[in-house]
Amino acid sequence: MSKVNKLLHHWLLKSVSEKAFAWLEEKQAQIASGAAERVFFTAFSAVPRYLGKQDLQLTFQDLEAAEDVIPGWYPGHWSVDQAGRTLLLLALPENDAEGYVGVSSGEAAPTLDKLFSTADMGELVVLYQSLPLLPHPELHRHRAAEGIRSNMSNVFQAIALRNPYPADYLDNAAWNQMVLKAVFVNSPLHLIWGLDRRANPELARMLADYAHERWAAKRSVTPELWRPVGRFADSAIITDLEKVLVNGDIHEQEAAALACAESPLPQAQELLSRYPDLQSSIQKGNLTWSSFSRDACGGLGQRLFVYK
Repeated sequence: MSKVNKLLHHWLLKSVSEKAFAWLEEKQAQIASGAAERVFFTAFSAVPRYLGKQDLQLTFQDLEAAEDVIPGWYPGHWSVDQAGRTLLLLALPENDAEGYVGVSSGEAAPTLDKLFSTADMGELVVLYQSLPLLPHPELHRHRAAEGIRSNMSNVFQAIALRNPYPADYLDNAAWNQMVLKAVFVNSPLHLIWGLDRRANPELARMLADYAHERWAAKRSVTPELWRPVGRFADSAIITDLEKVLVNGDIHEQEAAALACAESPLPQAQELLSRYPDLQSSIQKGNLTWSSFSRDACGGLGQRLFVYK
């Protein structure tokens, strides 16, 4: 049994009845032994009926264990039916060309293809948030891209937020589109795993262009937009940051100051020096992107999930 399986089993043992857990184990065994495809689909659909939909009761130690197994895995918002369905996905025989991976074509398996194409919204959420846990995750890049394009907010957030898959497997074009869409639909950027690590010059330009579009329409811009921008700010973007520092509210000013602090350009450092209180807070470590996210994004009461 893999480490992921062991953790999911342990968490479910604490959260569901013995009868429900026994049903799930029976279905896992049947699927793993090569049961007919209909057994998998029937069980996958029935999981909420047998296990319920209550939240997993996870401790801080449980979340640390998840992070140790797969960096970026954060199941703190998972429900028991989501964990149970993930275990059924992991039970699919991964070495069976028909059941998991198409050996000749290198494409994702027919069973998963069918599941993605017929799943309801709740099932799609499970599929997308489980991508980093599945064997051969590199085979599912096209599925991740589909999730990013989804008009269903829950589905988009399942792949974009608290999920290490995009940062680990998407190319820059798909990654940049995901971050830009997150800004567009008002998703909290600090919940995008790997946001700092995957920042790049093209994304910085795209976000700055989006800010200009919003300003032209007399609309506000989320201060978090500037987080991936600072390291790649050119003279034009530094002019934008100056505008935010002059006209913005306190959170906007803090974000612009943090972006300036990350820029290697003397122009940015000179701009920041005009705001000694902000500069001092950054230098003392009192103002960081993590503290900013806690204060400016509503005190979400959950672990802020952004990594360098």
